[in-house]
Amino acid sequence: MAPPRKHNTDVILDAARTLVLRDGPRAASVAAIAEASGAPVGTLYHRFGNRDGVLSATWLRALERFQSGVLAAADVDDPIAAAVVITSAALAFGREFPDDARLMLNLRLGDLLDNGPDTKFRERRAEMNAPLIALLTRIAHDIYGATGEREIDAVTRAVVDLPYSALRRHAHAQELPEWLEADLTAATRALLSPHD
Repeated sequence: MAPPRKHNTDVILDAARTLVLRDGPRAASVAAIAEASGAPVGTLYHRFGNRDGVLSATWLRALERFQSGVLAAADVDDPIAAAVVITSAALAFGREFPDDARLMLNLRLGDLLDNGPDTKFRERRAEMNAPLIALLTRIAHDIYGATGEREIDAVTRAVVDLPYSALRRHAHAQELPEWLEADLTAATRALLSPHD
């Protein structure tokens, strides 16, 4: 049995995220992350490989946290109700993990990573996104009876673009407005009414 890790991975990733959000992506060097997290530089290189490895892990953790709530909609049979679950889960993510939401909303991966996303990162992100894409496709089929470009776009607009814009607008507020969920879920329902 391996001994427990002395330096908690979440503490390291939190430190990296804080540096990026507070001082910008260039401030998150391995040395700065090590100092902010209390983990030795060698631990970061051993666990993550390099700076891009730390920041990739930070980004993927945020994506995983986001998707853990959103993918609960897969268990909802009614397509409009499933879409509302996705919208509500996106807002819950913004409330529960505001710094992860800020990271994902305000920074492109190209700004974050020195060498851009590598093959391993792209494959992992695609693997993580596959269930969400399947869910959006199922919702489009169940509402519109088709999964063409227009139908997928309609669902994406309602459950991705709408919450994304609202979260981005309120990303620097102390907390999200209480009324936001009621407004966005009503808008999701309205946007998903069948079209001609």
